Amino acid sequence: MATTESRLEPGDLLAEVPEGRVVAAPWFDKYRYAIFVTDLVMIVAALLIAQHTRFGSVYGNVVAGPFAIDYGVAGLVIELIWVVALTATDSRSKRVIGAGLEEYRRVLSATFATFGLVAVTSYLLEMEFSRFYFVVALPVGVLLLLCGRLGWRMVLTSLRKQGRAMTGAVVIGDQAEVEHTLHQLRRHPESGYKPVAVALVGSESEEYRADPMLEVLPRIARADIPSLANDPRIAAVMIAGSMPRSQIRQLAWDLENSAVEMIMVSRLTDVAGPRTHISPIDGLPMVHVDLPQYSGVNVVAKRAMDIVFAGIALLLLLPLFAVVAIAIKLDDRGPVLFTQERIGQNGRPFTIHKFRTMAVDAEARMADLIAQHGGRALLFKLENDPRVTRVGAFLRKYSIDELPQFWDVLVGSMSVVGPRPQVAREVEQYEEHVHRRLLTKPGITGLWQVSGRSSLSVDESVRLDLRYVENWSISGDIILILKTIRAVLRPDGAY
Repeated sequence: MATTESRLEPGDLLAEVPEGRVVAAPWFDKYRYAIFVTDLVMIVAALLIAQHTRFGSVYGNVVAGPFAIDYGVAGLVIELIWVVALTATDSRSKRVIGAGLEEYRRVLSATFATFGLVAVTSYLLEMEFSRFYFVVALPVGVLLLLCGRLGWRMVLTSLRKQGRAMTGAVVIGDQAEVEHTLHQLRRHPESGYKPVAVALVGSESEEYRADPMLEVLPRIARADIPSLANDPRIAAVMIAGSMPRSQIRQLAWDLENSAVEMIMVSRLTDVAGPRTHISPIDGLPMVHVDLPQYSGVNVVAKRAMDIVFAGIALLLLLPLFAVVAIAIKLDDRGPVLFTQERIGQNGRPFTIHKFRTMAVDAEARMADLIAQHGGRALLFKLENDPRVTRVGAFLRKYSIDELPQFWDVLVGSMSVVGPRPQVAREVEQYEEHVHRRLLTKPGITGLWQVSGRSSLSVDESVRLDLRYVENWSISGDIILILKTIRAVLRPDGAY
């Protein structure tokens, strides 16, 4: 049943916006300045740490070569290049801050570009920089910069969950697509966009009445959108679904002299930004989508990263392993490790190793528990599983039980980052498209680990795993590892 479209004037919209604050653009200027200062501090700290580590002092050290300059002066030059690179890659853009991995990817790109430029310049000028200086400065700088960005992102996310630091948006499109967009924006306040009005194109249907926001938000006519562009609560127009090309072009012309940004909500679901490229062919703009790759240089690099990371982790974690082993033994005298056959890459079975967190007869009781809770084996977990031991509950809360899997990574059965490893009974219940999870090695952590863990629904867990398989990258893996550390320290959804 169609409803009557309300014709709103700019002043009317302010009175009808649902509860919640939409803060105008000045919040972003302050946030961007805070990130800039933090980047500056982190870069200075990284270079000073590198210099002190290499020479034992931050004073009186000279770069050898025809242009003998103090490392302090050289550090200032590197710092300037680094800051310019972070600006040139648009790493503080409003479009990338607050959500997603793109901000972190741009930080990594700027950092590698900086050190590449410095290396080439020093070679051409015959300046003999200490290699150890760079070996320390690069990883420390990356770590500090990412930690700084992560800290500010946590602050911004907290503000956005309170309805602050948001960008007001008008969503325009057919009813089904508008409802889907409203639903996703409400689920993900970290995106930074808050719907303040909708403009429906085409007929309405009672079939799409799932999102109550569609009833609460004021309706406007598409033709009225340009007249609302000066409203302080509107800073974006989102086009969801299909619209005639001529109407989109006209809308862009109408908004071109305003501060409003126009956003096309893509129908390319779960495709990461780096996989899309636009070819500006006159009259026929085309979006190219790179197909996922599961072989080649990136796969070799991922394996190399796995070996290094797992090897270092196992060495550092040996004392903790000893303490955990003693605690498990004292708890119920059962075996320390739990081993189980899981299904790995391309459907090949492998043996996974974990610290035992359940009673010795846990597997024998599994079938009865599944039957008691609906009979669905895929991603089966219980919030208060009666088989979990006292020590096991603590180990699970902080994911300590997963740490022996670094051995499985080292021998090549798993990766540090990947889809959740599953048992054969779960794989047997896969729908056809879900088998794509098996195109990559399962991981100790992944998108599921940093997005809610066991509190996720089955469908959402599967969607996240498939999203990772389609879009994985080395830089993305590094970011997920850092986000996992935060998730473990704040163990929501772990059981």
